[in-house]
Amino acid sequence: MRQEDFEKPATMAGCNDLSQAKVAGGHLFSRKDEGLTLPSFLDAAVRRFSDRPAIEFFDRAYSYGEIGSRIDGFAAGLAALGVKKGTRLGLCLPNTPYSMICFFGALKAGAIIVNCNPLYTSRELLTQIRDSGTEIMVTIDLKAAYENLGKIVGEAGLKHVIVCSMADTLPAAKAMMFRLLKRSERASIPKDGIHISYEAVMRQGRERPLPAVALFPDDIAVLQYTGGTTGVPKGAMLSHAALISNARQMIAHEGSDMLRDGVETIMGVLPLFHVFAMTVIMLLAVEIGAKQILVPRFNRDALIALMEKRRPTLFPAVPTIYGAINAVAMTRKVDLTSLRLCISGGAPLPYEVRAQFEKLTGCTLCEGYGLTECSPVVSVNPFDASAVRDGSAGKALPGTIIEIHDPDHPDRVLARGEKGEVWVRGPQNMTGYWNRADETAATLVGDAVRTGDIGYLDQDGYLFLIDRMKDLIICGGYNVYPRVIEEALYEHDAVAEAIVIGVPDPYRGESPKAFVTVRPGKTVTAETLQAFLAERLSKIERPRAIEIRDTLPKTLIGKLSKKELIEEERHAHLSPQGEANRRPAHVDA
Repeated sequence: MRQEDFEKPATMAGCNDLSQAKVAGGHLFSRKDEGLTLPSFLDAAVRRFSDRPAIEFFDRAYSYGEIGSRIDGFAAGLAALGVKKGTRLGLCLPNTPYSMICFFGALKAGAIIVNCNPLYTSRELLTQIRDSGTEIMVTIDLKAAYENLGKIVGEAGLKHVIVCSMADTLPAAKAMMFRLLKRSERASIPKDGIHISYEAVMRQGRERPLPAVALFPDDIAVLQYTGGTTGVPKGAMLSHAALISNARQMIAHEGSDMLRDGVETIMGVLPLFHVFAMTVIMLLAVEIGAKQILVPRFNRDALIALMEKRRPTLFPAVPTIYGAINAVAMTRKVDLTSLRLCISGGAPLPYEVRAQFEKLTGCTLCEGYGLTECSPVVSVNPFDASAVRDGSAGKALPGTIIEIHDPDHPDRVLARGEKGEVWVRGPQNMTGYWNRADETAATLVGDAVRTGDIGYLDQDGYLFLIDRMKDLIICGGYNVYPRVIEEALYEHDAVAEAIVIGVPDPYRGESPKAFVTVRPGKTVTAETLQAFLAERLSKIERPRAIEIRDTLPKTLIGKLSKKELIEEERHAHLSPQGEANRRPAHVDA
């Protein structure tokens, strides 16, 4: 890519252009004039790493050559079903080899991928299908994945539902046992004109040539729906160039000589329908010819056993997963010394979690920052452990410019050290939101994405995040940032997890309220935590109440989720009976 494509005037608050990057192994960003799209990106990996394992799933390995052949067959089969350029095709799958085969196969047929969470409710799936105009859905014959989808197939307007067989992904002996012993977990699939088996699509594909579809780097590859924590989910339009660029930016980041072509093994426990895993596991693996060990769902003890057995070198995950592993390591010996690099995203990484995990494994755990609208990675700490900065979300990826803008005067770019809204410019940015011109205009300003996050850049260009603008608590006219309170709570050795939200306050308008879980073997009271916080927070920042709970709500990828607690508090505020029915351990400040 041309350097001038990324360089900005010196007045920019923070940037990391291509001239500052040591591009590893000849990996370059996707140039528009290069014509590179995700199918050609995949084809290049198949040529380079044909005999190298691409996927391992329940002891069954698939080479890049085998995966490439299956992708071509699936693409031809989709063309036989009428898929053409622009057809929206949904993937409602847990992590399996189908995730990669159907993703790239659909793109080769010209489709736009619509990633769907298999654990969404029927209503959530229906909303996303209708909003995107999804015509074909790919799922798997597991109740957990198909059940909610099956309830709305008739009203969703889908032309076809392609059903993949879980048993067919397994080694022969395990496949037989699955069919015999796991019948209760298998979904009952209707025999009608809508449902069709994956194998039937592949049979049609084997009889047809690979479709010739004219794709371009700026074409939309994926509609990636936002989490919807603050409203109706929106489909971020991510182009071929944006997604390829983001994977290659990771490889061009500081210390990227740790990522070796044709050598690495990536543990893939994060779901590939999530944008973090899609880019940092699947697309990164394709670019460097890494083997993905795919895990269909997170189970702490099973994951640790698998990691000890298969010895991965790379492990992208979220803080709660690293914390869960740390908790096991406190009770027994855990050998994860094969790990060389771990990347944490999705939520703030507490210092204690990082320090414990690095001590346990001896590897570098780098916190990063991103959002769906940026494909998703914006910044990561350097992969060199000595350059990681505590509490920071790292430096901008090569080719990415981070600016800090005054929230009250958005046109004004703030100096380093000043706190404001984070804006992002870079080749990984979305094109806009699907069918939402007003939302697009509010988020995309020129070539910049307004993130809605509050943070600052230090003098060396490291990004420090304070909180979401939408999570900001206005307490008696003062700005209170939940993350500041959460980080203070994490300093107590008994606190395992913490969430802080704003709740109605008759005097201050809003006040912070904290929810925490306690580490195994530890005990603590809300009164003790209040006293602990009194030495670390101003009076206005101290929570009005602290609840100690057994668990806190999480998203499917393990990120702590506030929306359930916000809704719970809203109902409790409206209904005194609702408050009385709950049994928290709490104390008023």
